[in-house]
Amino acid sequence: MLQFQYPILFALLPLPLILRRFLPVYSEKQQSVRIPFFDDLVEKTGLKPSTGAVVYTQPMVQITVLLLAWILVVAALARPQWIEDAVTKTVPSRDLLLAVDLSGSMETTDFKNREGKTVDRLTAVKEVLHEFLEKREGDRVGLIFFGSAAFIQAPFTEDLDTCRALLDEAQVRMAGPQTMMGDSIGLAITMFERSEMKERVMIVLTDGNDTGSQVPPEKAAEIAKDNQVTIHTVAVGDPEAAGEEKLDVEALKTVASTTGGEFFQADDRDGLSTIYKRLDDMSTRDLETISYRPRQDLFHWPMGAVLILSFLYHGIAALQVVVLTSRKHVPMGPVAPNEPPAALPGAKLLKSLTNRF
Repeated sequence: MLQFQYPILFALLPLPLILRRFLPVYSEKQQSVRIPFFDDLVEKTGLKPSTGAVVYTQPMVQITVLLLAWILVVAALARPQWIEDAVTKTVPSRDLLLAVDLSGSMETTDFKNREGKTVDRLTAVKEVLHEFLEKREGDRVGLIFFGSAAFIQAPFTEDLDTCRALLDEAQVRMAGPQTMMGDSIGLAITMFERSEMKERVMIVLTDGNDTGSQVPPEKAAEIAKDNQVTIHTVAVGDPEAAGEEKLDVEALKTVASTTGGEFFQADDRDGLSTIYKRLDDMSTRDLETISYRPRQDLFHWPMGAVLILSFLYHGIAALQVVVLTSRKHVPMGPVAPNEPPAALPGAKLLKSLTNRF
């Protein structure tokens, strides 16, 4: 759809007619010579003298070209634009951070995948998280891996395909064999501090207990609460296990309840899927979208038309001058040696003036 951003400028169209009506006509004074035999000169030449100024009349072609050029210039000043179809974009309104445990116990093969085959815990977690991320339209998602240390695998981004690809590359023990859950929460708080989103959600997925974080999980949860971060904890380990593989259910429940989140226990892949469906139901919200229509400026088209029109007009005018000049200089043939000057053009006038003096 064609639209002019400044249509009020079309009020300038009658400006040349107004100026022509009220401004004085351009005049130019020229010197002249008075001769005592002016009447005889007029009589001999047959010309009719006139008094006053001579007003030059512009050809209709020139007037038409000037008017067209002015209309095109005003159209360019009005800034024509082509309005394209509306583009709608979903605006992220929430930051969602996934913290995945990569400690050694995640290689325990006690989960089943969607085909029913027994796989390790991390493989089952990846499958469920893939399905979970597919439904995260309107969220910015971040990814933290933790083991003996916690590190950011993906900052908050709307590129969910990249998050899924980075999740696929995760391997057991790539962050060390231990479980530093408190450090992962502390790192998450640092990430959320740079976030401008009002809703901040973290999901911690682990199968062990904290084995020596610099900040205990309970203390980290209190700091997260002060920063308006909600933490949901998902336990995928065996509560009956001992040692480093022992699952500290009470600590996970405390972290979740302190921040206003919930604790979930998953014994198999189906349990994980159910948990993430519940998380979807808990965190539903209206998606915020913005819509805009791209604009493409077209002012260069009328300006280009003005240049082409001007080049054509002056080119044709120059060609006419060349043709007329060549015709005036066409040879009139040789003059006979004995031919009197009277045979030449203007000879009678020259002869009368000579006889007078």
